[in-house]
Amino acid sequence: MSNVVLQLSPTQLKEVFSHYANNRIERNAPGVVFAAKLADTSITAYKSGKVLFQGSGSTREAMRWGTLDEKAAKKASSAKGDTLPEGFALKSVIGSDETGTGDFFGPMTVAACYVPADKIELIQFLGVKDSKMLTDDLMSKIAPDLKNALTHSILILGNEKYNTVQAKGWSQGKIKALLHNQALKHVLSKIAPEKPEYILIDQFAERGIYYNHVKAEKEIIRENVLFSTKAEQLHVSVAAASILARVAFLEEMDKLSVKAGVTIPKGASSKVDEVAARIYLSKGEEFLSSITKKHFANTGKAMAIAKKKRF
Repeated sequence: MSNVVLQLSPTQLKEVFSHYANNRIERNAPGVVFAAKLADTSITAYKSGKVLFQGSGSTREAMRWGTLDEKAAKKASSAKGDTLPEGFALKSVIGSDETGTGDFFGPMTVAACYVPADKIELIQFLGVKDSKMLTDDLMSKIAPDLKNALTHSILILGNEKYNTVQAKGWSQGKIKALLHNQALKHVLSKIAPEKPEYILIDQFAERGIYYNHVKAEKEIIRENVLFSTKAEQLHVSVAAASILARVAFLEEMDKLSVKAGVTIPKGASSKVDEVAARIYLSKGEEFLSSITKKHFANTGKAMAIAKKKRF
């Protein structure tokens, strides 16, 4: 499902209202000042000046107003997964996302956030968007406001525990699925008896595989659960969850840097190998293992670098 948001000027908004006047519909949602429905596209305008285009014709209609980032639109429309219901971006949704899975240092973090329909405009106003479009500094500034405004759960899996379950044969997919299920349970418990209209998980595994991973859990979240790739672009709840997960990861990385006595880099690059070798030489293999995902190839590379430096 394609989903495009534009920020328009007051003059442009008047042109939008006029252009779609014959297709106007009533939509009583917070912040909505105009809504229209075409055969293949829904158009919703907000007090903030943002206009949401949804449906297979969203790119076409958004491009009428001359301000569409075509690259971003193509990226959003290429999302894969469940078909989302009409007007999904305006519904009350719990979204979940994770980070840290590809980083040699630092934990895996998962976050889930509930964004009710009446808070969507507020969350957008706070600057929430796909975390890949935000800097770490900006996310760190946004995160406290999100925590205050939204019911959420943040789970941090330290690498000692990660290495233990990975050694038992647990894949990253299984670990992520269990963390997502747990974070969703936490949020649902906090908002009870209220229920979201939907739950959206940023898809890292097909539905059947995901539920196979969590089949042994006592409580499995299944009701109104949807899966989609690039879910941060489909509902602000996932975008907010992505930001909270990322900031939690960054905070843990800062703690590890202090503990290790060296600034620890993100990712799994050759720079990471060099820093890992330094830590190994100064603090030993046990300490290095405690702050890394030791099954990564970086472990062997760091050991080889350390060995060369010794001789």
